[in-house]
Amino acid sequence: MGITGAAYGVTRVFSHVPEAEVRSLGVSISASPPLQSKGNVSFLGNRRLFFDTHALVCVLEQNGFTTQQSEVIVSALVKIMNTNLDMIYKDMVTKVQQEIALQQVMSHIGGVKKDMIILEKSEFSALRSENEKIKLELQQIKKQVMDEITKVRADNKLNLNLEKTRVKELYSRNERKLLEMRTEIVELHAQQDRALTQTDRKIDTEVADLKTMLETHKLDNIKYLAGSVFTCLTVALGFYRLWG
Repeated sequence: MGITGAAYGVTRVFSHVPEAEVRSLGVSISASPPLQSKGNVSFLGNRRLFFDTHALVCVLEQNGFTTQQSEVIVSALVKIMNTNLDMIYKDMVTKVQQEIALQQVMSHIGGVKKDMIILEKSEFSALRSENEKIKLELQQIKKQVMDEITKVRADNKLNLNLEKTRVKELYSRNERKLLEMRTEIVELHAQQDRALTQTDRKIDTEVADLKTMLETHKLDNIKYLAGSVFTCLTVALGFYRLWG
């Protein structure tokens, strides 16, 4: 029977083992002292395994396995456990190794601190001086910019005041021109009114003269008509006397 068959047999046996026996087996495993060998079972190196192989062999024999099969199964389990422990120990370190690694790390940290102190005294001092120089230059540039801003503000304020003065002068000039134009317009209206008044007077005078002339012509016509009538009457009376 191979290891695969043995493992299958162990699984099958444990599935039929009562819970009380399994509990007692667990107690014997944790309470038994470490064994270096039992039958065909052997341990690798000086590794201490708290595992009662004899109790497990007895349980297997009680469930139908022979002594040789039980020892082969237990040997396979021990080898599997050793292999797993080897894989686990590869990723783990002992306390001594951990202390050594910690000392190495602390020594590296001390070296880094020393290097940092040296850098702070050499390069950091140069950087600080350069930083101070840059700060001074920035302050000078800031001062120049503020002076330029103040100058520009003063120029703008002066230009604004000049522009306001010019606008006020233009406004007053336009006001004077408007007043002059209004005065001229008023004078023109007055002249037109005087001209209209004179024209009305001339028209009234001409109309009165025409009326007088018409009255005179009317009287002349009346006189002419009266003379003509009297003349006709005189002629008629003359003919009447001649024929009478």
